[in-house]
Amino acid sequence: MILYPAIDLYQGQVVRLEKGRFDRMTVYDKDPLSRARRMKEEGATHLHLVDLEGARFGGTANCGVIGQIAAQTGLFLEVGGGIRSMETIRRYLDLGISRVILGTAAVENEALLSEAIERYGKAVAVGMDLLDGTVAVRGWEQGSEWTAERFLRHLASLGVQTVICTDISRDGILSGSNHDLYKQLNQALPVDLIASGGVSGLEDLLALKDLGMAGAIVGKAYYSGAVSLRNALREVQEC
Repeated sequence: MILYPAIDLYQGQVVRLEKGRFDRMTVYDKDPLSRARRMKEEGATHLHLVDLEGARFGGTANCGVIGQIAAQTGLFLEVGGGIRSMETIRRYLDLGISRVILGTAAVENEALLSEAIERYGKAVAVGMDLLDGTVAVRGWEQGSEWTAERFLRHLASLGVQTVICTDISRDGILSGSNHDLYKQLNQALPVDLIASGGVSGLEDLLALKDLGMAGAIVGKAYYSGAVSLRNALREVQEC
């Protein structure tokens, strides 16, 4: 299982939200590039980056710093938030981003998702953010009619290979990952599932690994000190 330390960006700073709420935001670092370098020094090979302004409003407000992280760390970077056009996808991939994540666009624009998968294949993933059992969009502030399993089947039929699944109700509160949800979804279809939301510690990560998850994202647990990135990488990540 690959471990993805998360860097969520808002106004050029590293932040975390609680349950996706922008009125519950904590700033952890004012220098995202320095934070990414520190993660690399601790052994990280992959990073999960989110442009929260992009997710909420569209656009690429934090593209500049994301490009700096790509150029100066050489890590595998997956980026999400506000990616809603082929132009934006190309822009990120041209910056050296390894994989882009479509969220709102994957729900609202099937033609775009299909074109992106046809053109870029595994370099395009989908973020499936779940709130009360249904897929949420636009920075987690709006719902949709898609249930998790139905949406996963739809994505698989379009050729999507990687899905980042976030349980919004657990995100940013260290409550533990929703193991039952991930077990159910991981058995549903042959896509690579990356777990996100609520990771509380090393035991939680080991449990996700035992469930056969392709990856896990660690955010608040890392920033709060509940997870030592260096130790977690040694115990969890397969080389």
